Amino acid sequence: MNSLFVLLGIESWKPVLTALLLPPVPFLFLILIGARLILPRRGLGWTTVVLSVAGIWITSTTGFGRAVEQFVLQVPPAIKMNRVNELKAQAKGNTNMAIVILGGGVEPFAPEYGVSNLGFASLERLRYGLWLSRETGIPVAFTGGLGWNAAQSAPEAEVANRIATQDFNRPLHWTEDQSRDTRENAQRTIPMLKKAGITHILLVTHGYHMPRARRAFEEAAQDGGIKIEAAPMGMAARLEGPALDWLPTGLGYFRSRSAIREGVARMLGA
Repeated sequence: MNSLFVLLGIESWKPVLTALLLPPVPFLFLILIGARLILPRRGLGWTTVVLSVAGIWITSTTGFGRAVEQFVLQVPPAIKMNRVNELKAQAKGNTNMAIVILGGGVEPFAPEYGVSNLGFASLERLRYGLWLSRETGIPVAFTGGLGWNAAQSAPEAEVANRIATQDFNRPLHWTEDQSRDTRENAQRTIPMLKKAGITHILLVTHGYHMPRARRAFEEAAQDGGIKIEAAPMGMAARLEGPALDWLPTGLGYFRSRSAIREGVARMLGA
């Protein structure tokens, strides 16, 4: 198949054709064909099916997810290297700054390791937070216990500290392991850091999660004299062509779902 693409000179089409061949696109087309055959001339039913399919399609695309992030969530930009250098200079001889990493999920037991492990979102946040610490010299806190529906396992912050120590050789300075959601992350972490004399927090989480997370931390620190500075991650642009932005993909579904979830949670005050 690959040689055929090369022969036809359409190698660049492979991601687009793959997206068209993989679910849910084939099923969407089958729904349309089936609806047209089963419900001829039934305008309301046909319109409902079309709109439903269109909704499934659009909410499974990265383009839609990006639009929600930009216009609804208003995700802040990533910290630039010049700001990292400024933070490094500020941190010299300064003990009132901290990097706070928000947990994003834990695997109760990873058989390949024989122990509990962080979920992919938490691992990405941990890596960025530790990198930022290495570049600036600012100590790191990790906040995360067990989610509301999590299976019994070690608290997320405990798992994060083990991974930071064993795999990155950078033990965490503070761990908060009792929180169950973003609001509790803030409510439990701010007092802990306030006691340590922290007045400036670099908050690390995924971009789509940052607006709600920052709001929660700002509310928790409202009377504590602590500045909250956003340090979002997971902001890289995709390398594929723009056509894929509006074709359903697994990444698009995840990105859109995450963005919609954050928007709804923010509207509900979660």
